[in-house]
Amino acid sequence: MKSLCIKTNNKLIINYLLEEFENTDFNETYITIKEFKHFTNIILHCKNDVTTLFVHYISNILTKTIIYFYEKNLIHYFIHLNYFYFDTFEKNKIIQNTLELLNEYQNVNTKYDFINNKLFDHISNHHSLYLNGFIDFRLYEYLSFINENIDLAVNKFLVDKEYLEFVDILRLYIKSESINSNIDHLHLIYKDKNSIIIDDNKEIISSNDNIYKAKYVSDISFSSNDLALNTLLNLLPKRITVHLINNFSDEFIKTLELIFQDRIKICEDCDICKMYRYKKIEP
Repeated sequence: MKSLCIKTNNKLIINYLLEEFENTDFNETYITIKEFKHFTNIILHCKNDVTTLFVHYISNILTKTIIYFYEKNLIHYFIHLNYFYFDTFEKNKIIQNTLELLNEYQNVNTKYDFINNKLFDHISNHHSLYLNGFIDFRLYEYLSFINENIDLAVNKFLVDKEYLEFVDILRLYIKSESINSNIDHLHLIYKDKNSIIIDDNKEIISSNDNIYKAKYVSDISFSSNDLALNTLLNLLPKRITVHLINNFSDEFIKTLELIFQDRIKICEDCDICKMYRYKKIEP
């Protein structure tokens, strides 16, 4: 026979555990509830010989319980502890970023294993489990994993913030310089993550001519997209048609839309699109 006493004072967790345990398929399994001043004890008794399966089953339920009821609170706690200098809006964005990271497929499996393995070992060798204490003192790997992902979420937040500031600066530049533009319309051809710019006569606009007037470069390599963006910022056409060859869009196209806003029109099927569908783009 195997018995386990689970101690908690959280009513939501108590109701969740009782519902899960009452749906168990194990024969000869009984549940006893004992109320004390500060805690409720949920005592499980399994009288059959499948102890390992029973422990595995309980470990799975408690693993889901910890992730569902504790994870977001732990993220809140660590962010307020280690990143107290961010304001409320920034902290909420970091929390959101962290949850997204922790809910990625590989991370879900990793954190589940961290918790489940510790629970299985503890339940196999002990007859009681205080949930809060177990999390604080036994789940070091899980807590470290949360902190690692918080750090990644903070880095993502800072990169995103810098990116939005960059977009805002370029928007202001466009508004201030648009009065000097005498170009009505240009086409940006986008294929296989490379781009070229042509005019209405289908003549290629040389991006290299604008390299020394660059308003923006994302890295030292001067990719075709860097040069294309710089060319558009220098020429400031009133309208830009972006031809998505093979209907492919990515972060670069989203950046163009954010910067140029209503000047941008997306096209996926016209004579120019058809012309470049089977033609290699040479930046």
